[in-house]
Amino acid sequence: MTAYAIAKLNTETPHADVVEYIERIPSTFEPYGGRFLVHGTAHEVKEGDWAGAVVMIGFPGIAEARAWWDSPAYQEIAPLRYRHMPADIILVEGVPAGYDPAVTAKALRESLPAAE
Repeated sequence: MTAYAIAKLNTETPHADVVEYIERIPSTFEPYGGRFLVHGTAHEVKEGDWAGAVVMIGFPGIAEARAWWDSPAYQEIAPLRYRHMPADIILVEGVPAGYDPAVTAKALRESLPAAE
């Protein structure tokens, strides 16, 4: 099942370290089947606070996403970004093929307290 690394970068302050990070990051996720899905594109805020930039990297599965994050290659370059560009970052699994949100809604409905 596809998994994603999603980052909300809280600032977009240019810095030489950030440029180096951007140059080097693809070589850290490519061995794990990762690829940029969103990077450096404009986004339209519909709700909440999404100042900054959004980055999304797709992986074949959550194991590959975790292995990339924990890899010595990524951990070596991570300080280049986080010293200058703090972020909120998550790893998340996608839904399987054929996912039916009605099944989730049914389970949630059944877990609701009985109406009085």
